[in-house]
Amino acid sequence: MTSFDKTGKASKTSKTGKTPAMTTGPSRPRRSAQADDDGNPSSALLAAHRGNLLAEACPSREVLKHVTSRWGVLVLMVLETGTHRFSELRRSIGGVSEKMLAQTLQWLESDGLVERIAYDVVPPHVDYSLTPLGQEAAEKVRQLSDWIEVNLPRVMAAQAGRAVPAGDGLGA
Repeated sequence: MTSFDKTGKASKTSKTGKTPAMTTGPSRPRRSAQADDDGNPSSALLAAHRGNLLAEACPSREVLKHVTSRWGVLVLMVLETGTHRFSELRRSIGGVSEKMLAQTLQWLESDGLVERIAYDVVPPHVDYSLTPLGQEAAEKVRQLSDWIEVNLPRVMAAQAGRAVPAGDGLGA
């Protein structure tokens, strides 16, 4: 089993020669590794290979970069509403360039969060939708974006150097 130390270096065994559990950090308990109802070991395997975002070389950092990038968040939010074509996504996400949207979709697809379905027709027709894993990520990102939108008056007040009590200026 591979684990990552504090510097992000991967190792196969601990100093005692035993296979270590994946480093999870001091305040992040390790999830138990159990198979699902069908005996599928993938759940156990995934739990045993949990990432460590605080480790510099951990691959989870790349996933974090893709999911939490400005365009990654917005793509996940739009795709949470259903399947969309590239042009629909571009119209829905104000300010995104064609290049950045294409790159973001490729990242999210390679991470297993977005499914790309290309139809063999003229003109080309490509649909994008969330995978089950992407749905999970979109729910988490939606919670963060909702928090940002609700607390925007407080954040803007803090940026301007004045305090706004919780609940003021929220309009809802």
